Amino acid sequence: MQVQLKKDNEYVPHIAKLIKKTQMTEKETLFEFMFEEPEIRDLFTYNPGQFVQVSIFGIGEAPFSISSTPTRKGVIELGIRKTGDVTEAIHALEVGARSGIRGPYGNGFPMNKMKGHNLLFVAGGIGLVPLRSVINYVADRRDDYGKVTIFYGACLPEERVFVDEIEKVWPNIPDFEVHQTVDECHTTWQGNVGVVTTLFSVCAVDSANTMALICGPPVMYKFVVRDLLKLGFARDEILLSLERRMKCGIGKCAHCQVGHKLTCMDGPVFTYFEAERLMESI
Repeated sequence: MQVQLKKDNEYVPHIAKLIKKTQMTEKETLFEFMFEEPEIRDLFTYNPGQFVQVSIFGIGEAPFSISSTPTRKGVIELGIRKTGDVTEAIHALEVGARSGIRGPYGNGFPMNKMKGHNLLFVAGGIGLVPLRSVINYVADRRDDYGKVTIFYGACLPEERVFVDEIEKVWPNIPDFEVHQTVDECHTTWQGNVGVVTTLFSVCAVDSANTMALICGPPVMYKFVVRDLLKLGFARDEILLSLERRMKCGIGKCAHCQVGHKLTCMDGPVFTYFEAERLMESI
């Protein structure tokens, strides 16, 4: 059951308390929120890939992809980069502070359609935030999915997010394979150097019965998709999470319109078959 908050007024959020914050990089922090109302806390769920709107009272609100998995109830985890007034206010919150959350919005990844398939995740930078929700969902329901391969790239080693999971948790899950790369190297980095697509030459990828999930900076998409198509992936087996500035979250303002689609309603997850038909989508 999926619960959207305040159905009588879609713009009114529910109150959530910040229960934990973990700094991942200089700019990114992982925030854990818990709804104050027990009934909302118990019923609220979502699909991996969906997002919520977070309000800081007196400042404003902004959309953020959910990074936790609905298989682990009780909290909502949001990986947030400090980039503006709202995100700076969120980063300034102390544990115990309250904010507003409304949602979930968007369509998320087709978890049922993906059952029985091998999964290839290609993430760049904080594109791992929404993909982490899918990865941990698959880890918790391991029997439903095939082999998992994760390609993750960042500009610098210190700009990687969820490092503990990348290096200590995911590689120890049965049939999980994790590969990392950074654009620039320094003396302490012992891994691959190069953009994320260089990992295709490090690890052989079989397109048979495999679906690819991509999220990262917009410039990354066309190069990743190009390599996937060369490997024989069908256009409807490539899933993209498109980053657009969603404002209302409910299809009223058209702020996130891409071609004839609204990212907040029709996305943010699209197949490449859909995305290549949308003007300026990638």
